[in-house]
Amino acid sequence: MGWKKFVLGLGVGFAGAYLLKGSLPEQNLSAEKALRIAKASFKKNGPISGSWIHMVPETFEKFNISYSVYKGGISRNINDEVKQYEFLIDAKTGSVLEVYPI
Repeated sequence: MGWKKFVLGLGVGFAGAYLLKGSLPEQNLSAEKALRIAKASFKKNGPISGSWIHMVPETFEKFNISYSVYKGGISRNINDEVKQYEFLIDAKTGSVLEVYPI
């Protein structure tokens, strides 16, 4: 009989966690995690030599849609010349929204 109560309790716990997760507000990624995601995206096209990110998310609007974004930058050496890029990354999903050279 003890294992049945355990399995029942486990099932109720999972169901409660699933329902609670849906009612909690979405949270932003940490700035460090957002920077790791951006660096991984840039590394697909070659090595990087430096990076930075603002720790506080900003509001950014594109095509009448508002995003909470982190602003950051990447630098890399291309043909013995330092190239710098600034990026905006969605604070909720980690999607890189914009990249432009500085």
